Amino acid sequence: MPISQGLTAKQVQQRIDAGQQNEPAPSLTRSIKEIFRDNLLTWFNLINLVLGALVLITGSYKNELFLGVVIVNTAIGIIQEIRSKHQIDKMSLLSESTYQVQRAEGTVQLHQDAIVQDDLLVMQRGDQLPVDGIVRVTNGIEVDESQITGEATPITKQTGDTVVSGSFLVSGQAVVQATHVGAKSFINTLSGEVQSGESTNSQLLNTINRIIKILTIVIVPLGAILFVSRLLNHSSINQAILGTTAAMIGMIPEGLVLLTSVSLAVSAMNLAHHRVLVRELPAIEGLARVDVLGLDKTGTITSGKLQLSKIIPLNHQTLDQVKLIVGGTINAIGDDNETARALNSALADPGWQATQVVPFSSARKWSGVRVEQQNYVIGAPEFMLKQVPAELAKQIEGYAADGLRVLCIAQTSELQPDNLGEVTLLGLILIEDEIRENAVETFRYFQNQDVALKVISGDNPTTVANIASRAGIKHWDKLIDMSSLGDDIDYDQLVAKYTVFGRVTPTQKKQLVMAWQRADHTVAMTGDGVNDILALRQADCGIAMASGSEATKSIADFVLVDSNFDAMLNVLNEGRRVINNIERVAALYLIKTMYSVALSLIFIFMSNGYPFQPIQLTPISVLTVGIPTFFLALEPNYQRISGQFMRQVMVIAAPAAICVVTYILVIDLFGGVQFNLNYAETSTLSVLLTGAVCLVALLMVARPLNRLKLGLVVLMGGCFVLIFVFFGKLFSLEGIFNWAMALFYLPLLASVYPFFYLVQEIVGKRILARIDWR
Repeated sequence: MPISQGLTAKQVQQRIDAGQQNEPAPSLTRSIKEIFRDNLLTWFNLINLVLGALVLITGSYKNELFLGVVIVNTAIGIIQEIRSKHQIDKMSLLSESTYQVQRAEGTVQLHQDAIVQDDLLVMQRGDQLPVDGIVRVTNGIEVDESQITGEATPITKQTGDTVVSGSFLVSGQAVVQATHVGAKSFINTLSGEVQSGESTNSQLLNTINRIIKILTIVIVPLGAILFVSRLLNHSSINQAILGTTAAMIGMIPEGLVLLTSVSLAVSAMNLAHHRVLVRELPAIEGLARVDVLGLDKTGTITSGKLQLSKIIPLNHQTLDQVKLIVGGTINAIGDDNETARALNSALADPGWQATQVVPFSSARKWSGVRVEQQNYVIGAPEFMLKQVPAELAKQIEGYAADGLRVLCIAQTSELQPDNLGEVTLLGLILIEDEIRENAVETFRYFQNQDVALKVISGDNPTTVANIASRAGIKHWDKLIDMSSLGDDIDYDQLVAKYTVFGRVTPTQKKQLVMAWQRADHTVAMTGDGVNDILALRQADCGIAMASGSEATKSIADFVLVDSNFDAMLNVLNEGRRVINNIERVAALYLIKTMYSVALSLIFIFMSNGYPFQPIQLTPISVLTVGIPTFFLALEPNYQRISGQFMRQVMVIAAPAAICVVTYILVIDLFGGVQFNLNYAETSTLSVLLTGAVCLVALLMVARPLNRLKLGLVVLMGGCFVLIFVFFGKLFSLEGIFNWAMALFYLPLLASVYPFFYLVQEIVGKRILARIDWR
């Protein structure tokens, strides 16, 4: 194929038809089909559907109202997650990389998924290859292939050499012909292996799913036994179906999983507004639990931009003379790396014309130019001089300890890549990394939240430690050069002792993360290069910059669209809000579950009918749980994570369930015998007292109270009373304005708060609070 022109439209279509098209970056969200499937096809939805069919047989159609609540809850979950998906997908488009591709009609800008086999890609310094290929045109490039070799040293490539996807051009430019695209490319193979690991873990969802798993085992056999018991106690089949349905509905905490998912989806949408993309929703919770944060120096602590700090003349040169030489040399060489940009922006260009140029090489660590019969070279002193004088070496070491990168400008007798001849130093050039704006405040916040900051970098540990000091990272002086260690490394000892890790290889990064995890820490890791993917995937929470590689972004839990690490504060707060609020409101869902299981077991052995009908549970579920928990779950709550989910839940749920069961037994045993109340009346009082207990529990959960939360509780309580006054018949409730009934239930209502408080003190705080619920 001619190199001067790219593929025609016909050739492109032929390759697309043959499946020789590159793959798009993995989506950060689930598909619409997956969202519908996961929200609709659940075990509890199946149980509710079966129960609804059984109620239909009885002809009591109003008792089907519980299905309306299930449908609304499921619809809310689907709609909210789809809204979140659209917002995140819209933001994802902003972070996608595009590439210049030579086609027959000219050079076009394409996303990586539009590239086909044999396309000609115009690659510039800093670009990452999205496909495997062959270099067709170049004057010489250097490629970072650290994802293959584990070595950060760039490799020189010439025309005809192969390059692999995931590689970065660190210098030069080239036209590369795509040879392997899509699943056949190296980076997709590597990413596939990395992504085959476990998904992000969620302690919160794991705990809730563990509860649901237990209920799954219990609910069907217990319901079947209760149904048979009702028939043996001479209940009609309709009464047995309604009672059993009410019992099983009560056991299902269907809204708890929904509320957790909706809360995480809302958080993901909020984070998208803060320019943070969330790959997996549980990761929001994961970052809130992190207590070790591994930081990459460039892009996280520093902005990635270099700036000229100072020029120090040597050998009787004046400052103005050295500035002129440095400015003329760097402009004549024409390098386009960060160091050259920093010098170009700070120094004037005298307009020298070069007669010979030796471009910068990471292997040589210098670049040079011949102008007006003089050779000038800029680079690292130790690579330009055969032996650095002791006094100068000490001076350079002092500058490095201050976090400065030391270069020198020199005049040479020769200008050959392997021979500079006699070298005369003219001055030292001090370059510094620019500390990212707000870095100090961001790191101080994390450290105040008991998150230990660790710096892991491939740079000189002394330089990195100084930068960490400038950024306010604690224990910055505890540093180690990983390249000085042998093969037998005790990583557990290293992570316990050091804060700054320099000269770290990709494999060592992963081993460090694993060592922290073995020490029972929850680890987050930042990164932007392909060499970071092993550590990012190993970490409990991976954070990638949008300016980084596509491979890194595809496996990270979070992508910072503006490559601004300050945005992680929003993630931390969103995670805490979700965990703290769900831990708080989960108790309200489990109250109904616990008393329903207990009552089902008790009424198996009683002759009286089950105290509730399905329709009667609706006011309790909606007014004391469903509506208030939705508002409570979304309020700001950024306190530190307690890690005591089950303990906090049980301290409220268990006493409340005990109170409900006690009141229902009192109503059933004494109301029918002493006050001659019929089943309709005892079931009405059961609803009344159960609602009263749940409202007290809601008051407890809403603490600390403010006007809005107190108003919410009062509003729910008022609506609950109105149900009895105006909508009693709809919910199969008898009138409560009856003095015979009032003499019985008013003392019980008056005792609800003190009785709840007493049970909570005895059972909740003295017994349950002492149990290890892990």
